[in-house]
Amino acid sequence: MKILGIESSCDETAASVVEDGRKMLSNVVASQIDIHAVYGGVVPEIASRAHTEAIWGVVENALLQAECGMDDIDAIAVTNAPGLIGALLTGLSFAKGLAFATGKPLVPVHHIRGHVAANYLVHEELKPPFVALVVSGGHTSLMRVDDYTEYSLIGHARDDAAGEAFDKCARVLGLPYPGGAAMDRLAALGDKNKYKFTAGSVDGAEYDFTFSGLKTSVINLVHQETTQRGRVMDDEFRADVAASFTSALIKTINTRLELLLSREGGLNVVLAGGVAANSHLRAAVAATAEKYGAKLYLPPLKLCGDNAAMIASQGYFEYLKGTRGGTDLNAFATKGV
Repeated sequence: MKILGIESSCDETAASVVEDGRKMLSNVVASQIDIHAVYGGVVPEIASRAHTEAIWGVVENALLQAECGMDDIDAIAVTNAPGLIGALLTGLSFAKGLAFATGKPLVPVHHIRGHVAANYLVHEELKPPFVALVVSGGHTSLMRVDDYTEYSLIGHARDDAAGEAFDKCARVLGLPYPGGAAMDRLAALGDKNKYKFTAGSVDGAEYDFTFSGLKTSVINLVHQETTQRGRVMDDEFRADVAASFTSALIKTINTRLELLLSREGGLNVVLAGGVAANSHLRAAVAATAEKYGAKLYLPPLKLCGDNAAMIASQGYFEYLKGTRGGTDLNAFATKGV
């Protein structure tokens, strides 16, 4: 069964054809990084317009790379939540029109489930149940996956997601957007014990995350050192701040995962999302999984960020369950997993 996936939840316009939920036949992504870099972050209205301009060409290229036409496609899977509402509506509207015109079933897919499904494309043996940790620009979520379409949310970010905190701190340090990769490299060069950053906790919700205080601590430190004390923001200073911030953020994430594994042994771990590309996070989660005898599944770097192959993969399992959307299918900026 071939599923055409369409993804437009933020600043990547993507389309992909995936067979039986596991075999990626094509994966085309049109990035908007250059467009938004001048603003230091994603501008929603600009993102929506860029999606509108790119989406047909991206879908056409995905079909060409997969060497198939719409007659070969069994269903169309599309991200309808969560994300930037205008961006979501662009991809969703295109998918609804295409499904209506071709008579193909339309399958709505939750973006976070899609990130988890990226692992199905490279780990054929991976099957639920398992623990999923999704860390991205818009989400930090700890979940239990009991079946391909049965998710239980255990903990989530109450304010800034981890990826958002990375980007904002990178901007304060004068690093180009997006800042995640630059922060990763700098953290490897710095002293993680130089500055004592800590991330907060949520009273009564031991698995939830909060990173706004950590982000603010970094902003205040940089302001005090450079503006008030006149320190030059050199490479050593940037590296030490990046290393200290990264260490505190990853410790916060890892302690929640470790707490869960200590209570619910016997479950394997899936890491996913854009921040899953961070080398320090990958190493920390790997060590924790090994400590508790859990096998860790990681997506390759090319499938960590937003893409449509993950949407097509999850769409396959949603299709088998009977999930369908009609011409009245709507998009949602926020929606439970």
